[in-house]
Amino acid sequence: MADIIDGKAIAAKTRARIAEEVKQLKEKGITPGLAVVLVGEDPASRVYVAMKEKACQELGMFSDEHKLPAETGEDVLLALIDRLNSDPRIHGILVQLPLPKHINTDKVLEAISPKKDVDGFHPYNVGRLVVGKPTFQPCTPYGVMVMLKETGVNLAGKEVVVVGRSNIVGKPVALMCLHEHATVTICHSRTRDLPGKVRQADVVIAAVGQPEMIKGDWIKEGAVVIDVGVNRVGEKKLVGDVEFAAASQRASAITPVPGGVGPMTITMLMYNTMQSAKQTLNEA
Repeated sequence: MADIIDGKAIAAKTRARIAEEVKQLKEKGITPGLAVVLVGEDPASRVYVAMKEKACQELGMFSDEHKLPAETGEDVLLALIDRLNSDPRIHGILVQLPLPKHINTDKVLEAISPKKDVDGFHPYNVGRLVVGKPTFQPCTPYGVMVMLKETGVNLAGKEVVVVGRSNIVGKPVALMCLHEHATVTICHSRTRDLPGKVRQADVVIAAVGQPEMIKGDWIKEGAVVIDVGVNRVGEKKLVGDVEFAAASQRASAITPVPGGVGPMTITMLMYNTMQSAKQTLNEA
């Protein structure tokens, strides 16, 4: 039976370190500030925004919320980002995705100053990640790497299989594992013999967004399983991308859903915001 990788406990430990650094920054006259921009009334997005505001308060950071109606024009949103870019109280800018269809997401993400791009989505920060000199790393993949480290998983020489190739999780987490000297295979909807690929893996990172798509008998004995997926099944039940019950019989360690990767995402957002504030201190 696999050990359960407790995302809540690892997040709490990481947040305690962030809180200490925020306290030290405040003593030097800097309060890390995060601006969160929400366009429209997407229920999931509203929940995420509320969680981010709560995390800021708990860690002693400044939270600046901007809730805009769904019909807000692209020019209005870009003007707001421009103002936030030049606001010295703001160290991180996060535009909650998805945006309404009439707004060009790429244009908006590229308008955020790379120095305040605490989501790690700006092409400048993506490029730095590719060459192994990251400034801000995307929060969910970064959280995955912290979890692996805290669990004592040394990736050097390991076979890592990433299922999913999104710009938000799949691609960046594959790069991060590569920088830790793992041999990385990225799988997706057109991969031939997906079960065979997964069976080779010492570490499986599932980020495909399909409920329990990865079956328990695909998992190699003793493998580590990180399940990034959060899928709603029925009214209340949440499940991951991995068939948890069966996979946990074979894996050496596995993340639950919920309570696994989820708590790490907002934690790493707070970490990036604190790092950005620290950077302004260094530049002063």
